[in-house]
Amino acid sequence: MKRQNGFTLIELVVVIVILGILAVTAAPKFLNLQDDARASSLQGLKGAIDGAAGITYGKAAIQGKEAAVSGSVDNIAVVYGYPAATSAALNAAVTGLEQDWKVVTGYSENDKIAYTYNSNANDAECIVTYTQATSSAAATTEVIFGTGCTPSSK
Repeated sequence: MKRQNGFTLIELVVVIVILGILAVTAAPKFLNLQDDARASSLQGLKGAIDGAAGITYGKAAIQGKEAAVSGSVDNIAVVYGYPAATSAALNAAVTGLEQDWKVVTGYSENDKIAYTYNSNANDAECIVTYTQATSSAAATTEVIFGTGCTPSSK
């Protein structure tokens, strides 16, 4: 009786076909990783701004400045205890904001500022907006997803 060593050609073709089918069905789930990463970084920036605003408000409350229309806490300009919507105030409150993110020109207003990725691409559609407090109500931060940063639903 002859002993067989290895696989037949048909067995190899069947395995390759099965792997091909798996690759075709699984590949689309991995192709959108860049959009998910960009969306996650926007969510991370929102969390960093919210956290810094909360810490600043806590410091303002300790100093009795949480009800003041304007003031300064640890060299951070504050409005009702929350950081003012200026790049100087937020750069002082959020570590690394100036190096990693850029202000969206034309979007920021007196009581609102917007940030996007610090890249050469036109990322004005993917932004995080910070609106300073206008009364004793808290400041708000919002993520606006656009083309190239929409998170996939899994």
